[in-house]
Amino acid sequence: MLIIGLLIASAIYGREAIQELVPFILVVFASFGVASVLGLGTGFLRLYAEASHENSHSFYKKQNINLAAVFDDVPDPIAITNAQSRVIYANLGYKNLCPKDTLQSGNVEQLPNLEQLFSITPEATEAINRLIRIVSSQRAGREEISFTIPEAGKQPVTLYYRVQGVPLSTVHKPAEILWIISDTTREKQRDEGLFEELKASIDTLDHAPIGFFACDTKGKITFANSTLAQWLDLDFVKVFSGNYQSQDLLAGDSAALIFAIQPEPGTVRSETIDVDMLSSSGTRIPVRLLYKLAAGVDKAKGIARVVVIDRRLGADVVDDARNAELRFARFFHNAPIAVATIDELGNLSRHNAAYARLVSSLKPNIITPDHKLSMLVNEKDRINLQALVQRVRRNEADVEPLELTLVGNDMRFARFFIAPVNMENSIGEAAIVYIIETTDQKALELQFAQSQKMQAIGQLAGGIAHDFNNVLTAIIGFSDLLLSNHRATDPAFQDIMNIKQNANRAAGLVRQLLAFSRKQTLRPEVLNLSDVLSDLKIMLNRLLGEKIQFKMLHGRDLWPVLADTGQFEQVIVNLCVNARDALTQSGKLTLRTANITAREVEALHHRGMPVADYVLVEVTDTGTGIQPEIIDKIFEPFFSTKEVGKGTGLGLSTVYGIVKQTGGFIYCESELDVGTSFKIYLPRHIPTEKEIAQERANSTEISAQSDQTISATPARDLTGQGKILLVEDEDPVRAFAERALTSRGYTVLAASTGSEAIEFMRDNLNEIQLIVSDVVMPEMDGPTLLKELKKMKPEVRVIFMSGYAEEAFRKSLDPSIEFEFLPKPFTLKQLAETVKTVIEDGNG
Repeated sequence: MLIIGLLIASAIYGREAIQELVPFILVVFASFGVASVLGLGTGFLRLYAEASHENSHSFYKKQNINLAAVFDDVPDPIAITNAQSRVIYANLGYKNLCPKDTLQSGNVEQLPNLEQLFSITPEATEAINRLIRIVSSQRAGREEISFTIPEAGKQPVTLYYRVQGVPLSTVHKPAEILWIISDTTREKQRDEGLFEELKASIDTLDHAPIGFFACDTKGKITFANSTLAQWLDLDFVKVFSGNYQSQDLLAGDSAALIFAIQPEPGTVRSETIDVDMLSSSGTRIPVRLLYKLAAGVDKAKGIARVVVIDRRLGADVVDDARNAELRFARFFHNAPIAVATIDELGNLSRHNAAYARLVSSLKPNIITPDHKLSMLVNEKDRINLQALVQRVRRNEADVEPLELTLVGNDMRFARFFIAPVNMENSIGEAAIVYIIETTDQKALELQFAQSQKMQAIGQLAGGIAHDFNNVLTAIIGFSDLLLSNHRATDPAFQDIMNIKQNANRAAGLVRQLLAFSRKQTLRPEVLNLSDVLSDLKIMLNRLLGEKIQFKMLHGRDLWPVLADTGQFEQVIVNLCVNARDALTQSGKLTLRTANITAREVEALHHRGMPVADYVLVEVTDTGTGIQPEIIDKIFEPFFSTKEVGKGTGLGLSTVYGIVKQTGGFIYCESELDVGTSFKIYLPRHIPTEKEIAQERANSTEISAQSDQTISATPARDLTGQGKILLVEDEDPVRAFAERALTSRGYTVLAASTGSEAIEFMRDNLNEIQLIVSDVVMPEMDGPTLLKELKKMKPEVRVIFMSGYAEEAFRKSLDPSIEFEFLPKPFTLKQLAETVKTVIEDGNG
């Protein structure tokens, strides 16, 4: 029948019109019976008009369409109107709707049109007019109309109609309209009855003596009945607007029990859970949840439906067994560690909320009906876990817990404690499992071990550096003595210079060791990093070469920092050279500075970094990046990804040591084939009043000097007179220093130990003008010696020389004691200049 209908419409109105008619033609022809199908036959339908329809439009006559044969047997009222809104065809159903007096003439054009027929109430008239406007614009439309008919002595009857209009567009004639009227009174009455029944059901559920709520897969509460709302003092507006989450209603980690439940595809899973719910005031209410969740064949979870049973005991009810059950359920699910029971095969029997929360953080993160305890750990650890379970089942004594890695992540650890269950009523339960995640503890242990290792290496590096500095001091010093006795034309002069230059190179490596061990001497000063980096830019351009696009971005109004200029420059140079090596062909290197406020630091969540104001120095490249498995090792000494002979592995460890000794922090972020970024955070320095006054004085002095012509400064005379007490336990260093000072005119008393130095001091108390002493010596170190000598002669001047940092021993001295510091290794000239300056200051 459907095919026939489509063929008729296609033959009459064309292919475009059939697209508009399909929905309504389907309704019309669906009511045709088998007799109509046999009568009409197949092919293009051509029915001949009968004499009783002489008033039908001439278009249908030309097309040989018998409208009576097509529509008269349709039970729904149907009419066709022309462009003047006159009825040109009406079936028997439509005629039955019309007043009887309009049917007497027999002329179909005298029948009322839709507007006249339904002008019963203002609402119906408005709906029909609205429908006519829609159809007149060549669009199909539909309206629902209702009106009430009063009946004498009876209740008024409300009738419902669905009126549909379809424009019958043709290329030959103005649009004619097909009207289809359906009586929907019984349908509406049935719907209203169903609605009343549904309303009654909802009211029953709403006021049932048990609670009920529904939530979606994300835990959002989509419905809660009045009973539950009263228990928990919920706001109904928030409930139906989706402002409540299941985590808001369930105490502790109980929500994890719900999220971990996963039915098999195409099945429904039900669970009974004893937990505590939370009222808006924070009161805990013990409840039993009857939880039901369905999953589609595609594994998609639907809405979870939960019945809530209040398990609070009434005032007149005493039930010790029930009370004990409630207490156990609350203890079980509120336990801070994961607890579960398993059978002899390791299958999960029961579990608490903490266990569900643990599972939800793993992959897979659901508890299926066939869930096993071994699913929590990695494949390599499952044999050990199963062996532990069997040992417990055999009641072996002293079964130690196991620390295993959790599934999906080798960096997550948990300790498994398993105890046997020997109770007769423990059907299906063979053991109890207690699981404590130890990831954070393990991380702290690894950090502590790493810290101890780095500290040990640092102490070793510092000790080695100290000894090397003594050796290098002697080499450099004796080289200077030899050079002073050889002219530049002497064949041996160049050999001596090579010895000194290589000794200086070795001194550079020692400084890197000291920087790593944080025992080097820093000369911090207040710096503006923009000025320091700008001065460094020319050298960096030379180091990086022309293929690398180097950009320097300065932050506005940078805060001052307190740092050693030379050491900070070494940090930047090391980072830029590393970045250059990571850029295989060409690429970009960006050096950026910025102020970072305390609020921004707090949002960074860098571990161990106090919340304060910092100045950021960021070195970013677009190189190959650092592999994730080695990024935690890059600051370790002697660790390098470069080929053998192309690096000492001290570069980044030196950077780390300098930054930490300056009081700053350094972090690295890297992504393979994208690039690497090193971020240095130096504390903001707030100048004291003394520093501000000194800065003003310096500015005034510089301004005064700029008004004068400064003549060339002649070479300084480094000779002098006076008796010097030299204390040094290293024979080569003591010999060099003694010869160097003697050659400059000083009288030197050389002592190898502190006790020997005290004897010299007693014998020459009034003659000794200066003490030059090593810091680290056997029997008596430099600071201890100085205290003893100061007791004998408080005004004596002191120079300490050491391969360690000045800060390493300054804290052991009285802050009021003044001394000069000469870091090893030093040259002959540096020694002579320092001694000359101190003696002149003392005499002045």
